[in-house]
Amino acid sequence: MTAAALHDWNLTPDEAIALQKRLAGRIEREDRFDPVRHIAGVDIGFEQGGEITRAAVVLLTWPGLTPVEQVVHREPTRMPYVPGLLSFREIPAALAAFALLTTRPELVMVDGQGIAHPRRLGVASHLGLWLDLPTIGVAKSRLCGSHDAVPEGRGEWTPLRHRGEIIGAVLRSRLAVKPLYVSLGHRISLATSLEWVVSCLGRTKLPEPTRLADRLASRRDEKRP
Repeated sequence: MTAAALHDWNLTPDEAIALQKRLAGRIEREDRFDPVRHIAGVDIGFEQGGEITRAAVVLLTWPGLTPVEQVVHREPTRMPYVPGLLSFREIPAALAAFALLTTRPELVMVDGQGIAHPRRLGVASHLGLWLDLPTIGVAKSRLCGSHDAVPEGRGEWTPLRHRGEIIGAVLRSRLAVKPLYVSLGHRISLATSLEWVVSCLGRTKLPEPTRLADRLASRRDEKRP
């Protein structure tokens, strides 16, 4: 699958920030997607001290959550690490990985932020615009905002707020572990994003799409004897 070009990548940090502010207005925060038959999980890792970006995409069936395809793309890292601009560092490789898929998913879960971002354009939102697909951000840590204590029950959550706006949900995905930060990416509501993440939870902290992508991006499977 291929994506139509949204913008150039050769930008200074100031230009990237200005672009984020413009693109944030194009994010759709309500449900608009086709019946889901396949879900993609996406994660990005780095090799050689950050010199190489490693993008991993795993495709699973729905509702079975059976992995049917996985791809990895490596390329030289295009932008240094700049807080708040990770999508410019990560998405070029992710788009190249998606181009290797033989089946187009109807829903994408990204290991990263959606609109739970200071300028409301985290990697999941930015990728959703490029792919024109519904995306959900599932992050392991908080980038911005504040929240109350999360109840201990599995599936419980509390709103994540920033500047008077609810930008995500802090979800207890498993008992006695740190919560996840879920936010809508593009073409989906927060409520529906939460429903999908909970529906894809197995016995571990992460939903299956991003759990498998995380393993592939971090090369943990390659390190097993």
